[in-house]
Amino acid sequence: MSNDNKPNKRPLNPNFSCGPCSKRPGWTPEVLKTAMTGRSHRAPDAKARLKLAIDKTSEILGLPAGYRTAIVPGSDTGAFEMALWSMLGARGVDVLAWENFGRTWVRDIVEQLHPTGTRAFEADYGHLPDLSQIDFDNDVVFTWNGTAAGVRVPDNAWIADDRAGLTMADATSAIFAQEIDWSKIDVATFSWQKVLGGEAAHGMLILSPRAIERLESYAPVWPIPKLFRLTEGGRFAEEIFEGETINTPSMLCVEDYLDTLAWVERIGGVEATRARADANAGVLFDWIEKTPWVENLAVDPATRSNTSVCLKFAEPDVVAGGRELAAKISQRIIATLSEEGVANDIGSYRTAPPGLRIWCGSTVEADDLVALTPWLDWAYSQARATFT
Repeated sequence: MSNDNKPNKRPLNPNFSCGPCSKRPGWTPEVLKTAMTGRSHRAPDAKARLKLAIDKTSEILGLPAGYRTAIVPGSDTGAFEMALWSMLGARGVDVLAWENFGRTWVRDIVEQLHPTGTRAFEADYGHLPDLSQIDFDNDVVFTWNGTAAGVRVPDNAWIADDRAGLTMADATSAIFAQEIDWSKIDVATFSWQKVLGGEAAHGMLILSPRAIERLESYAPVWPIPKLFRLTEGGRFAEEIFEGETINTPSMLCVEDYLDTLAWVERIGGVEATRARADANAGVLFDWIEKTPWVENLAVDPATRSNTSVCLKFAEPDVVAGGRELAAKISQRIIATLSEEGVANDIGSYRTAPPGLRIWCGSTVEADDLVALTPWLDWAYSQARATFT
């Protein structure tokens, strides 16, 4: 491979995966030395650590009074499935999808739960559905930031203040990075391994008082598996939201999450993590503006993600080559930069248009993205020369 115009400076941290995401700056395994390994998660000391993780999450996010937070099984997927299975069916459902994960919720609702009055609003990669068509007399299910498409909802304004239904947001690649007006959200979920670069398998579930009222006033017609149950005898399962988890959590992962929350506090809270994500994405957005071979997959600038920035190829002959050529070029770029120790895990999601996907969340350093962009240009030129 030619070394013409090959950059010299490499990112100090080559990890740009969209999940699990890069660890916080300065992280080492030493932060886990105080983890309560070998102890029951029901022991008072261990339960106190779980409760601290819950309380710190609520405090840092600035959740309103009456909102409750829990650590639940199955990462963000488990947390969101728990909400769907436990709360849907009381009224009609509007479910939105514009990439793979949103379409998972469409499939689960339509094919598994099939509540009466379900409407699905779908859009192709790079676009949002028409938000003006949403009926807030229904429950509304959506992904705040579509990780696989790099498309997010533009703001909170489209959500009705006087809604009758619940709003249920899969927020796993938006929370701690994008502004969320909690008065507009009744259910939100995320996982530690996304925006904060924690470890996998644990989900976080946030419920508003309206969501809790739904749990206590309505029982779905379908059976609910034990891992999804948020009530006991029609009563809200308060203990789950006090650190008494449904199944056994990893206390190593809990300690890792607490370390990252402490880092968030040190750098200035959620305002600082949002600002870091904005600045990181700005590095790529500025580069895209002056780079003719690449475009943002998200068509509308107002919907472009500041965490999962998705890129597609733009040169006419590459576009004319279709999906097959784009896949060959993207695969060669990915392999080249991984071999060079420059960038790991930057491929587009398997169901998305072939291209690149680069994580810009707050645990990434802007200087590493600055160092990355010349390598993207170089690797593309090498790949393009090979296949066109």
